[in-house]
Amino acid sequence: MTDAGLRHGRASLGLSFGVQGVAFALLVTRIPAIQDQYGISDGLLPVFLAAVPILAGVGSVATEKVVARVRPSVVLRWAQPLVLLALLGVGAGREMWHVAVALGVFGLAVGALDASMNMLGVSLQRAYARSIMTGFHAAYSLGGIAGASLAWAGARWELSLLASYLPVVAVLLPVALIGSRWYTEGKGAEGKRPDGTEAGAGGAGGALSFKLLLPLCLIMTFAYIGDSTVSNWSAKYLQDVLGSSEQLATVPYNVYMVTTLLGRAVGDLGVRRFGTVAVVRGGSLLAAGGFAVVAVASGAWVGMLGFTMLGFGLCVIVPQTFAAAGRIFPGNSDAAVARLNIFNYVGFLVGSPLVGALGDAWSYRGAMLVPMVLVLATLVYARAFGPEPARYGGGHERPRTADVG
Repeated sequence: MTDAGLRHGRASLGLSFGVQGVAFALLVTRIPAIQDQYGISDGLLPVFLAAVPILAGVGSVATEKVVARVRPSVVLRWAQPLVLLALLGVGAGREMWHVAVALGVFGLAVGALDASMNMLGVSLQRAYARSIMTGFHAAYSLGGIAGASLAWAGARWELSLLASYLPVVAVLLPVALIGSRWYTEGKGAEGKRPDGTEAGAGGAGGALSFKLLLPLCLIMTFAYIGDSTVSNWSAKYLQDVLGSSEQLATVPYNVYMVTTLLGRAVGDLGVRRFGTVAVVRGGSLLAAGGFAVVAVASGAWVGMLGFTMLGFGLCVIVPQTFAAAGRIFPGNSDAAVARLNIFNYVGFLVGSPLVGALGDAWSYRGAMLVPMVLVLATLVYARAFGPEPARYGGGHERPRTADVG
């Protein structure tokens, strides 16, 4: 693989992460409009919302089987257009079964998309021999901000879902298809990865052991419990607990997304300088501190400080967890990533109901301490991210197979 080929592959994969960020944000931020368009009751809505991550988990499991026969880039090339078309289907339908089918396809395709994107990211990071994984997730965060902004504009101008989604899909679909021409994997000349192992093979550090993967699965779950707590409860918490205005209550999630983007934009530099273990530990402490500040906040602006800390803290954990799976299982990284990916949906499913139930039964301030403790548990498992020699750059580089920009 030439340096130019790796650079093109990195750029095209970053584009794919960004497109996915736009699509997912357009769906989740217009849930009230989807509910109104299809007449979905409040009692039935949680069923629809839970179905998407459950089916995404199924899609991730299926991807593990598929990539044993075809390359992850092939899965990604077809999964991303399917996600965009399913999003369009959500906006175009009229009957309840229309949205059920569209969301079902969206969930399955998202699972395949998330798994295959991260498989390629891990593979490219191995080829680069330095941390680049957090940058891909920064592209996702940037896409999420763009998608949320587009959704806000659609709601502000009272556009129908179809009118909001159609122009976006019309632009992103050909962009994604064209960009997919440059997808590449960090393999050598004969289908081998830079460490000499076959893709999907065993070998030293390659045999997939759930016992070794379990700490990373727990870390992924804890991180997404924290993330879903912010996305689902920050507005309600600021308004109902801290007494903010309805307008100000919309700000924390936007602040969280922006700080997530900023943290991920520089996260790879931190990994190269200080190592993965140190960066993940620092992020975990900062995120736990953010939840603590939110729990004891005396007013809205102090609460906003806590959510800001959460964005900077949580942002590095997920991409570095995927990267660690690739390092631990160098000959079977695709399967490891696919299995690990399931647990981001587990965290998403558990987080929101957990905080809601604790808030109703106890208090929402107390409920914020639960994700704080779970994020702190990451410190216990931090060694699962690999020994210190595994860090890249900054005087801690592995032998490189290519020197690329």
